[in-house]
Amino acid sequence: MKVLVVGNGGREHALAWKIKQSPLVKKLYVARGNAGIWKIAEKVDISPTDVENLVQFAKEEKIDLTVVGPEQPLSEGIVDAFEEAGLKIFGHKKNAAILEASKVFAKNFMKKYGIPTAFYETFDNEEEAIAFVQKMGAPIVIKADGLAAGKGVIIAKTEEEAIQTVKDMFAGKFGEASKRIVIEEFLEGEEASYIAMVKGDKLVPMATSQDHKRVFDNDEGPNTGGMGAYSPTPVITPEIEKEILEKIMYPTLKGMKEEGREMCGFLYAGLMIGPKGINVLEFNVRMGDPETQPIMRRLESDLVEHILDILEGNIDRVNPVWSDKWSIGVVMASKGYPGSYEKGKEITGIEEAEKDPDVVVFHAGTDIKNGKLVTAGGRVLTVTATGDTLVEAKEKVYKAVEKIHFEGAHYRKDIGDKGIKILSQKVIK
Repeated sequence: MKVLVVGNGGREHALAWKIKQSPLVKKLYVARGNAGIWKIAEKVDISPTDVENLVQFAKEEKIDLTVVGPEQPLSEGIVDAFEEAGLKIFGHKKNAAILEASKVFAKNFMKKYGIPTAFYETFDNEEEAIAFVQKMGAPIVIKADGLAAGKGVIIAKTEEEAIQTVKDMFAGKFGEASKRIVIEEFLEGEEASYIAMVKGDKLVPMATSQDHKRVFDNDEGPNTGGMGAYSPTPVITPEIEKEILEKIMYPTLKGMKEEGREMCGFLYAGLMIGPKGINVLEFNVRMGDPETQPIMRRLESDLVEHILDILEGNIDRVNPVWSDKWSIGVVMASKGYPGSYEKGKEITGIEEAEKDPDVVVFHAGTDIKNGKLVTAGGRVLTVTATGDTLVEAKEKVYKAVEKIHFEGAHYRKDIGDKGIKILSQKVIK
């Protein structure tokens, strides 16, 4: 069969890498992809959000299955358009993708259906928002309503920072995305990512993981799209997973169905697990990036087979097989990210890093210029490694990272440390 992957990032490279392994797949295409994906898939020079031309391409090439990576095309109705053209596609329709596309919708939805989340208010007026900040104090969380590439959430540590953030957002820091904002209480605890493949009111859990949103070690600095992740995470115990399913995932599917927004695709709950229990920080309607990279390294069964079963109404048959190994992904980013950054810096050392059979480097912001591999985005690579223990996986991944070079590269050096700490405390007990 012919498969098309839509998207340009590290998540899409990891999905394409896994899809390519399926014996069902004879030809793999990517729109538009990156220099890493082009090694394993045929490049389709169409933007992931150019829905009309993607539909045309899929019809002409008789694509059997399309898998959508990023949120933007989903929120713009790519699934609706493909289905109307009689094409098989895995992802949520536009009316379900609103769960990620609008923070206001998501928070109001959670409130309506009793899904645990932080106390909040929504605002489209600067003065009222500032008054709320002054009433609540700091730390406090301010979110742009719309999609902002993972950067539209600001955790303000002081009241002054919060007020400035409110002013910046209403002044158009995130364009249309911050015309409305959500302000919510700051929750303490450990963040974790819970992702499932869903259809209607049924789901199949993926492996657990923990993302690292802040740009610097020890969770310092501004939020990013994600600087690294590992899987599985000891933050989610079997007891906690049971609660996540009963209080969050199933009620969400049921509620969306009741709203006439039935889901089909990946559903991601970004969670805070702490003194106030398990709360949803955000919903995403796709796989996480960088969580996909370590998760796909651990998936031993056939992703394409699972997706086809779900689309054909056989979700009960889907039973993913996961490796017992631990997996870590470390993001190497351009100088200046998550702010402005330069492109076109030559990348070297990937082949050297991948000499370790447990290391796979997934590309994100990469391109080929004059025959050389160069940087083309904020997050450039996700270096992944597997190991029999989390400590071993961490040692391997950072050895690999040290072999890769491009001017201004920066990365966190503590990915996996939270999990290692939790595991060591369990051993002591």
